[in-house]
Amino acid sequence: MSGRLPMRLTRDLVARCHREVAEAGRRPGTAYVEEEDYRPAAERLLAEKGDGPFWLFAYGSLIWKPEIRHVELRRATAIGWHRAFSMKIMSHRGTPEQPGYMMCLDPGGTCEGVVLRLPDEDLAGQMERLLRREVSRPGGMEAIRWITTETDQGPVTACSFYVRPDGLENYQTARPPAEVAYGLARACGHWGSGADYLYNTVTHLEELGIHDEGLWTLQELVAAEIENLP
Repeated sequence: MSGRLPMRLTRDLVARCHREVAEAGRRPGTAYVEEEDYRPAAERLLAEKGDGPFWLFAYGSLIWKPEIRHVELRRATAIGWHRAFSMKIMSHRGTPEQPGYMMCLDPGGTCEGVVLRLPDEDLAGQMERLLRREVSRPGGMEAIRWITTETDQGPVTACSFYVRPDGLENYQTARPPAEVAYGLARACGHWGSGADYLYNTVTHLEELGIHDEGLWTLQELVAAEIENLP
């Protein structure tokens, strides 16, 4: 963060947003991925990968909470995609009463993040664990793509989640920053708050030397929202 003012969104402000929220469970009338569907989906996605190592492109929480073992990390840029809080969520970091937002990869621009190389053994098991962590609905499964990223050691084809997930009804591109900031400052679910999600993403990107101007502006807006809460 050298050369810039410190983040306005601080740990103390983020702490104001936390509250204990019980896991909501499945919503009636909503389609979900069933237990027996995860392994076939993992095998299908690996078949699409082709030869070579298994790389994962991380642009949000997978940077700071991957929950999978990896043997190499490189900074990487996805060309033709940009990160945005375009998905409204009613669980995990939000509730139906106070929805939150999560990041997706939306078309256009570029996105700087990292690629993680997973161990070569038990690729199907590793992919299944990723799917269970990241995806609960068929529309999310359809938005897993192998994308080309650029690294300082050449191009890398990597798996990425929530790449233009237009099969999910709460996905909308170009959401106004004020709308997103309002939700992130107030939403919390059993995984934590939206403010915490944003704070961790921005701080870890900055530690990697990656400055996302859109997220930097958003953290200022979210901080202002929290400061004005009763």
